[in-house]
Amino acid sequence: MKQNIDKIVQTLKDASQPKSDFVKLMDSFNDPYLVLIACILSLRTNDKTTYPATLRMLELAKTPAQMKNVEVKDLAQAIYPVGFYENKAKQIIELSRQIDEELGGKVPDEIEDLIKFNGVGRKTANLVLSQGFHKPAICVDVHVHRIFNRLGYIKTKNPEETEFTLRKKLPVKYWIDINTLLVTHGQNICKPIKPNCEYCPIAEYCAKNV
Repeated sequence: MKQNIDKIVQTLKDASQPKSDFVKLMDSFNDPYLVLIACILSLRTNDKTTYPATLRMLELAKTPAQMKNVEVKDLAQAIYPVGFYENKAKQIIELSRQIDEELGGKVPDEIEDLIKFNGVGRKTANLVLSQGFHKPAICVDVHVHRIFNRLGYIKTKNPEETEFTLRKKLPVKYWIDINTLLVTHGQNICKPIKPNCEYCPIAEYCAKNV
């Protein structure tokens, strides 16, 4: 499959599958802080729920200095019904305080520093690096993990293993774009259950069809 990765990526780009409103919102962010707090909301929550919750959150605050002063109950109410909304409200307000008071208002641009925040794992940290700082980083969520394994490009057991395997195999030029491409493909075609293989633009490269 290695020789086909260029064709796979280009075909997905050419397919122009519709992005969810949340993915489009994330693509529009140029602020690492907004990418960070929106990604925290998205964890274990579908895009249809996360999108309006993110808009409601941003009506309350858009910077660490503003967010640290928001009451937990007010933020929790704004982001409901995202998964674990009360915990996420506490996490966002506390990391906002840390960023504003301890880091001079600047979000760290290294994964080792980002994962020190409570509630921030490698998936979120990599998305902040790629989307917020435009630094080469591979954000691996369930879609990226599932699709690369279905294609036969890699054979891994979990998203973290997928990230480190892709770091060795996937050309760096694709690192930033691959999450959005595969999330969109996974939401439209390569679904977890009953994937629409009949309409898949990259079916010819898939291990299922070899």
